[in-house]
Amino acid sequence: MTKHKMNLLRKQVSPFEGSETARSIFQLVTTLTLFIAVWAAAFWCISVSYLLTLALGIVGAGLLTRIFIIFHDCCHNSFFKKRKANEVIGTITGIITLFPFRQWQHDHSVHHATSSNLDKRGTGDIWMMTVEEYKDASFWKKVSYRLYRNPFVMFGLGPVYVFLITNRFNRKGARKKERINTYVTNIAIAAIVSVLCYTAGWQAFLLVHGTIFYIAGIMGIWLFYVQHTFEDSYFEENKEWDFVLAAVEGSSFYKLPRILQWFTGNIGFHHVHHLAPRVPNYKLEAAHKSSDSLQHVPTITLATSLSSLKFKLWDETNKKFVRFKDIRSLESSENIPMTD
Repeated sequence: MTKHKMNLLRKQVSPFEGSETARSIFQLVTTLTLFIAVWAAAFWCISVSYLLTLALGIVGAGLLTRIFIIFHDCCHNSFFKKRKANEVIGTITGIITLFPFRQWQHDHSVHHATSSNLDKRGTGDIWMMTVEEYKDASFWKKVSYRLYRNPFVMFGLGPVYVFLITNRFNRKGARKKERINTYVTNIAIAAIVSVLCYTAGWQAFLLVHGTIFYIAGIMGIWLFYVQHTFEDSYFEENKEWDFVLAAVEGSSFYKLPRILQWFTGNIGFHHVHHLAPRVPNYKLEAAHKSSDSLQHVPTITLATSLSSLKFKLWDETNKKFVRFKDIRSLESSENIPMTD
């Protein structure tokens, strides 16, 4: 892609930047109202059948994911025109989704500034090693990495570890406002959980919200994973790294069925989002359709995205993701378990 074409892409999406207050308020109110209604219905159904609660919990998880996308937009200051409004609504939706607003805003900004940059990994992204790094790693680091990349750990334990544990603590070097925001978020979460456990009963709370939270957590980690983990992705060292190429070649277009696209707040148009983070979620599809180049980017579907589970390491030589078994001879010589 030439420099002229890259600049043209950014110009093509710039008209879609900026929020529309009425659309933002409508999305916020309808999503929160539906979430509360589904949560209440799931609670009521406990006395009838947990299967009904589970079914409603899946819907609730989709709505919680949509709330997270609103939170995500607020972190980019793209959901409302005024920064203060984004901060307030971002903090509220962060409490609902168990994310401290200012902390995640910082980490996610770093992710956008360094996505696909091999020399600047480690903040706001998924742990990824190159083939050479893996070969040079110690035995226990390889074991740790294998466990981390195991689907049962990443998607099974990941939601609990990230949302309930790591999100509760400030990062090292956090400034005063960020630390206070994390404390306020934690206190608000504790207060809401206490009230709900007292009024609904802790068993009912766990059955309803535990189900919603866990499914939504799996969905969230899965979305983040597949949008940056596909065979012919883009990763370069800092001297060769380019922001636009990282966006349109290192972030996928996750083409989802319309209903899932709605629940996930259009985040499947991830290439557009990385190219122009100030485009609110409800304009991502229009921005995507405005450019022929953006419609011919790495595309995955619900079915083909499952293949991303096999990708574990980045092969810098061949510029693609590979499996552990692709370096099996090395594994055998070091007696590391062969399971993927």
